[in-house]
Amino acid sequence: MSWIEVVDDAEWDGDLAALRARVIDPKSGKVDHIMGVHSLNPRSLDAHDTLYRSAMRGTATLRKVDRELIALVVSTINECHY
Repeated sequence: MSWIEVVDDAEWDGDLAALRARVIDPKSGKVDHIMGVHSLNPRSLDAHDTLYRSAMRGTATLRKVDRELIALVVSTINECHY
């Protein structure tokens, strides 16, 4: 749970409702905390999602699982615990 104020993902409406469909975790049916922190600023959520999708699909030479492993290692090195 983030300490940043967020809009509960069950209450997303307007611009957030459209974005929710893009960022919802299909397994849990919820929005991941890293995306939810943008709920007070839908434009930043859109930008974050666009950047994430580009990074995860940027080249054909790396599989998504490899990209996720790289992200995990970088986050660990940077002591980012999300």
